[in-house]
Amino acid sequence: MNGQRVFGVTGWKNAGKTTLVERLVAEFVRRGWRVSTIKHAHHDVDVDQPGRDSYRHRLAGAGEVALVGGLRYAIIREQPAPTLAEVLARLAPADLILIEGYKREPHPKIEVRAGNVESLAASDPAIAAIASDMQPSETHLPWFSRDDIAAIADFITGRVWPGKCPPPRNEAP
Repeated sequence: MNGQRVFGVTGWKNAGKTTLVERLVAEFVRRGWRVSTIKHAHHDVDVDQPGRDSYRHRLAGAGEVALVGGLRYAIIREQPAPTLAEVLARLAPADLILIEGYKREPHPKIEVRAGNVESLAASDPAIAAIASDMQPSETHLPWFSRDDIAAIADFITGRVWPGKCPPPRNEAP
């Protein structure tokens, strides 16, 4: 992953992955870290909306459309889904990149579970811990309550910054 510090959040649909990522981002930002995220969807995504100018540009055949506003921009590219490595290569430097989804990729991950579901950790050696409402009995991996955000953040810190932490930053990302 090109020396980037990445950690994933994986699990079955409706397990609470997005909620955990959102809470972890807030915790790491509170600690002064620069955080980026990647969200993988298993369906086509469209950040554009019918009738908008940028949508019309794309429909007319533009291979790439940059949508630029006051505080953010998006580049919409017409192509098959890029690999995780290709997406990572396009991100600006950050202290941590949290990846939601990409459950088949080999980066370190925490599995989020809701209820009694099939374990992903049983067949994925990249899963380093479990976050669920009850402690799983079938694994030797570290277990965290899904609400123990500080402990999960500490665990991730130990994995991506062994022996040290990134310096707190006061400037905007």
